[in-house]
Amino acid sequence: MTESLDALISRAERLLARLEAVLPHPAAAPDWSASTAFRYRRRGAGAAIEPVRHVAGIRLSELKEVDGQKERLVRNTAQFVAGHAANNALLTGARGTGKSSLIKACLNEYAAQGLRLIEVDKADLVDLPDIVDLVAERSERFIVFCDDLSFDEGEPGYKALKSILDGSVSAASANVLVYATSNRRHLLPEYMKENLSYQHTEDGEVHPGEVVEEKISLSERFGLWISFYPFSQPEYLAIVAQWLRSFGVGEAEIEAARQESLVWALERGSRSGRVAHQFARDFAGRRQGGKA
Repeated sequence: MTESLDALISRAERLLARLEAVLPHPAAAPDWSASTAFRYRRRGAGAAIEPVRHVAGIRLSELKEVDGQKERLVRNTAQFVAGHAANNALLTGARGTGKSSLIKACLNEYAAQGLRLIEVDKADLVDLPDIVDLVAERSERFIVFCDDLSFDEGEPGYKALKSILDGSVSAASANVLVYATSNRRHLLPEYMKENLSYQHTEDGEVHPGEVVEEKISLSERFGLWISFYPFSQPEYLAIVAQWLRSFGVGEAEIEAARQESLVWALERGSRSGRVAHQFARDFAGRRQGGKA
């Protein structure tokens, strides 16, 4: 009888061990001193917050032609780091105009004052409440960073983010803000048929239907909206010049590179900050290669 009981207990323990291997495990706290930036990554049944070994070193002074956007986000971030009231921020607009770079530059500006960043992919936003709980008692201030954010219908991360931003019993703690970037203002896809749900009153007022209201409700939960716009030709050239200077190119060569940088942008169909940086890297690399 005893042997049978022991065998049963042994089998139960093996079964529990197998179950523990496949059940989801919350992320453990990382070594917070290992970096100023971290990534949340799901690994099978487990998850981890991993330190970023090489944090992008971009500085606020390197970002040109986005002074208005820079001023608003820097002010909000400074308030947050100082322990004052601040807003979650949604940065939207044209691709390659500096949305993500501005957030990274804010991290570098305020890291010495305790600012930290955790990058979370939209597929992992369902775990956002667990991440908030993990850092809630820390002395640092955390930005949860969601890059290139948009949702398809029915994605679970949508509701988790919506709850953290506003309206949930499990709200974000005072040391956590969400900064997100997106190429579109409304984070869910919009379809022509949804216009049929609009109601028009006799006095000319327009009321969006429930479907439309739901699609704009997530964006509205971000307290700070910052819009970015395509650069004009002079603005693009100013950004090219800034990046070339950062690579040690002299003013005479920068002037000579103007036409080539415009052709570069034309070939890519965009005068964005990203394109300007790519041109500057190519130009400086060719120049350095020629001197070798």
